[in-house]
Amino acid sequence: MFAGTTAIVINELNGGVISHVGVALTFGLVVMAMMHSVGDVSGAHLNPAVTLGFWASGRLPRREITPYVLSQCAGALAASLAVRFLFLDSRTLGATIPAGNASQSFFLETIMTFVLMFVVLGVSTGAREKGLLAGVAVGGAVALGALFGGPVSGASMNPARSLAPALVSGHVHALWIYLTAPVLGSFLAVGACRSVRDSECCRRTTSLVQIEE
Repeated sequence: MFAGTTAIVINELNGGVISHVGVALTFGLVVMAMMHSVGDVSGAHLNPAVTLGFWASGRLPRREITPYVLSQCAGALAASLAVRFLFLDSRTLGATIPAGNASQSFFLETIMTFVLMFVVLGVSTGAREKGLLAGVAVGGAVALGALFGGPVSGASMNPARSLAPALVSGHVHALWIYLTAPVLGSFLAVGACRSVRDSECCRRTTSLVQIEE
């Protein structure tokens, strides 16, 4: 949250010095870094939609949903407050705001989160849990979504990522899109995973995206 939204704010305040590509890569790289630094501790979900997707897939017990989501939202709020403190001239703090109509952003966020969750389920299943590849694949999926969807919807794919800057900056008019579409996309990805993989793909009980050396 801090790295990605800071990149957006700096890009806006300094005439596009980072560029859209740079912002997209920032989000992807920080996700990859966090997966490899804390993936073996918490699974590095970082995203309520991913957490709910793991629950829907049968890999996460229901009792763990609340601690995950609360910690994700608390971290996001702390990040947005830090960005507010550092960049008083920013009005949006990197909030996700549709560039077009609401339905366009809703469906785009659903599709992008579907792709992200499908990748997460794929690289965290069985023999495909292979060290560097898990973090690279998930970080790459985040960067990919940001590259093509960022100019339209902001490429949130993460309710916590949108909730925090919206609350701190006051730009809450389109928040419903980013709270609902990623969760829908995540649930659809679970169904897709079940349709193309063996019966154990989305029925195991585990709370971690294993990243093994």
